[in-house]
Amino acid sequence: MRKCIILFFSILIFFSCDKKNSNEINIYSKRHYQVDTEQYKNFERLTGIKVNFIKAGDDELLERLKNEGKNSPADLYVTVDAGKLQKGVEMGLFQQIKSDIIDNNVSNDLKDINGYWIPITYRARLLVYSNDRVNPSELSTYENLSDAKWKGRILVRSSSNAYNQALMSSLYANLGEKAVTEWSSKVVSNFARDPKGNDRDQVKAIAAGQGDIAIVNSYYIGLLLSSEKQADVDAANSVSVFFPNQGDDERGAHINISGFAMTKNAPNKENAIKLLEYLTGEEAQNTYMNNSYEYPANPRVKPSKIVQSWGEFKRDSLDLNALGLFREEAIKVFDNTGWK
Repeated sequence: MRKCIILFFSILIFFSCDKKNSNEINIYSKRHYQVDTEQYKNFERLTGIKVNFIKAGDDELLERLKNEGKNSPADLYVTVDAGKLQKGVEMGLFQQIKSDIIDNNVSNDLKDINGYWIPITYRARLLVYSNDRVNPSELSTYENLSDAKWKGRILVRSSSNAYNQALMSSLYANLGEKAVTEWSSKVVSNFARDPKGNDRDQVKAIAAGQGDIAIVNSYYIGLLLSSEKQADVDAANSVSVFFPNQGDDERGAHINISGFAMTKNAPNKENAIKLLEYLTGEEAQNTYMNNSYEYPANPRVKPSKIVQSWGEFKRDSLDLNALGLFREEAIKVFDNTGWK
């Protein structure tokens, strides 16, 4: 309760300045990475425009935008899940983003086809496997995880996690309800343990011999390999990366984005556009790549050397809005198949 009261009054103080102040931008952020603070400070130094931001959960921020309505001080909403961006669109909270510079900076297949949000980075939800206990020739697709050969060997975090919900949404969109429900039931029967922990914990569990393969976001491997903790580095070096569904007739690996939406009543719209133009530009994209180990939304920018070492991969071309459109169906699949 005390934390909630402090957060409430912090927001009141933080955004108590005149909404029409043309020398600021206000951001509601689900992202919790230190690199974001660095990016905003760099932008402030370049432009003199002050960037204010608060952090909270997606649903809390979307509900806040809804309740604030025309009086909201927020210009931008940023999250790590295209599904949540689509939810905000459905709630009528955003306006279309129009900028030739942004359009030129971002890969076409990563864009919102309706123009309500823009990606800044993306990541693959891939497989990592034990170097000692798994031959990579055994791996192929997400669908193959239902094979009985993986009995007692699969590690993954909870179904309540947005990354898993996005993956299941993509599988639902690609495979249909019947196939994905059967798949999920078999995968659950192959779990090495009940889902728990974050993606880093799944890698560490492989290193500890508790399982042989795990479903994780790509950037977590980069973060472990670059960690100052030797135990993290050792855990990451005990596994290798595998991109599923890479055959000529396969759809590619599932991806998700971190992205911004412009709020419907943004009081500092022009400044917000300037920030998005900066964040999708090459300088800021390189800063993301070398700190967060994500993939760049800008096709002219290369990933970090760690990420490049895994090789290129084919990404699923599914409209990323499907990660929100099929979210409720995906959650039902989890519930109906006992994925905790």
